[in-house]
Amino acid sequence: MPRYEYRCKSCGSTFELRRPMSQANAPTVCPKGHDDTVKLLSTVAVATSSSSSSAPSASSGPAPAGGGGGCCGGGCCS
Repeated sequence: MPRYEYRCKSCGSTFELRRPMSQANAPTVCPKGHDDTVKLLSTVAVATSSSSSSAPSASSGPAPAGGGGGCCGGGCCS
C-alpha cells in the first residue's frame, strides 16, 4: 500500500499515511486533530545496481557503431 505525505495548514506539521490509491485525495486529519490538510507532491527515485544493468561498462570496449537515425541516432540498434 502506498504512503502519501500530507501537511497541516493549521499547525504546519508534515505526516505520512498509508492508504489505498483510491483514497489518496480523500480528506484526512493531522495527528494533532486539525482537518485543514493538503497532500504534498512526492517524487520517487529508483536506483539499480551496476551489476544488473544491461548497459556495457567502460571497460568492455567502445560501443558498436550504428547507422540510421531514430530517436537516439541509431546507437541503440545493432
